[in-house]
Amino acid sequence: MNQRTLHREVSTHGKALHTGQTVHLTLKPAPVGHGIVFRRIDLYGKPEVQPRITFVEDKLVRSTDIASGHTRLHTIEHVLSALTGCGIDNCLVEMDASEPPILDGSAKHFVNLIQKAEPLELEEERECFTLEEPISVTDGNRSIIALPYDGFKVTCTSADDRGIHTQHLSLDIHPETYIAEIAPARTFTVYEDIEPLLKMGKIQGGSLDSAIVIKGNQILSKEPLRFDDEFVRHKILDIIGDLSLLGMPVKAHIVAVRPGHKLNSELTKALFQRMQRKPEPKALEPVRREPARARTKRIHPDETEISIRRILDILPHAYPFVLVDRVVEIVGEERITAIKNVSINEPYFTGHFPGNPVMPGVLQIESMAQAAGLLMLRKVSSEGKVALFMSAEKVKFRRAVIPGDQLVIKVEITRVRANRLATASAQCFVGEQLASSAELMFTVMDVPEEGM
Repeated sequence: MNQRTLHREVSTHGKALHTGQTVHLTLKPAPVGHGIVFRRIDLYGKPEVQPRITFVEDKLVRSTDIASGHTRLHTIEHVLSALTGCGIDNCLVEMDASEPPILDGSAKHFVNLIQKAEPLELEEERECFTLEEPISVTDGNRSIIALPYDGFKVTCTSADDRGIHTQHLSLDIHPETYIAEIAPARTFTVYEDIEPLLKMGKIQGGSLDSAIVIKGNQILSKEPLRFDDEFVRHKILDIIGDLSLLGMPVKAHIVAVRPGHKLNSELTKALFQRMQRKPEPKALEPVRREPARARTKRIHPDETEISIRRILDILPHAYPFVLVDRVVEIVGEERITAIKNVSINEPYFTGHFPGNPVMPGVLQIESMAQAAGLLMLRKVSSEGKVALFMSAEKVKFRRAVIPGDQLVIKVEITRVRANRLATASAQCFVGEQLASSAELMFTVMDVPEEGM
């Protein structure tokens, strides 16, 4: 299944549940690999945060809150649930406050917004985490387990402390079932919890328009229940939103008993740790490094485009220093056009700069040098060769390159000496705007044999 984004931007506004602020929210299309990113347009520099489990604040009380540096986001689970449930992988969420509008307390209005924006399929395949071993977390009489499963399924039991209003539901989750069976389910609370929450500064914008209140055996609501088991359906809605903090869809069967945001967060942390674990080599099987000479494969003279798989074969670089995603055109032995998709996932954005991510100029130069190296390796017999960047002159930076931009890299070789030394004129464009330019010098040399 391929990644998806939105065809057009859409907006809504309303009152936030806990802060009581009036907030405007806009969902915007985003390119492949962008992920779901929140932008606080009310703060200086319009800082962006990609919601991840590593940013979740320790004390979760009736909502999922994250913090990255000085930027905080509150109660984002319904927006995340709607985007994930509708199969949206790439989206920029702009807000002029720290918390999305609560609307009617469900994800229904966010789903309507997504459908209005028209989900759009992209060319790149969606990456999923496939769970291979069971994981469980518990907290007293609450528990949540993730089991291996070829798909995504949630089985949930919901109940209050008195054992009243116990509900159970098991459902395979995909966009059709999510939109019809989960998204309309509203948030709820027990009447006795309202005063303590108000004293904590919570639910300042809460009302019967945005939540169901359970008082004894009575259901207090502005409208009848949308489902007989609406409470457990909303618990599943929250689970989907909280698991999205993993950063990618997960193939698993989630079995939850009386879950909440804190427990959901603990499971997501455990899944993230399992996802980060590298598979161990098989016992008694020696691990061999492929000789460097074997990794550099020749560029065929007839190739006018080069895919990322071929680039990884040709260049000696590896993550996170591969700065050319695809070669889209090669003209003769003198000119090349390549692209680099700048994603918020780039590791250097963590520190360059927090709240205002900008691609370092030196990495723009490196992307130009890698494109020039590919062109030079096409000109000479590239097998067993590597192009080394030597110097840059007349370097100029015209505009900032930020997450979501696509660098179009144009390089022309201007001089070659003995098929070993070359100079090139290089430019990086974002759209039709010149972002940076330089004159580069590099050399081609043999890859040393392993062990030398």
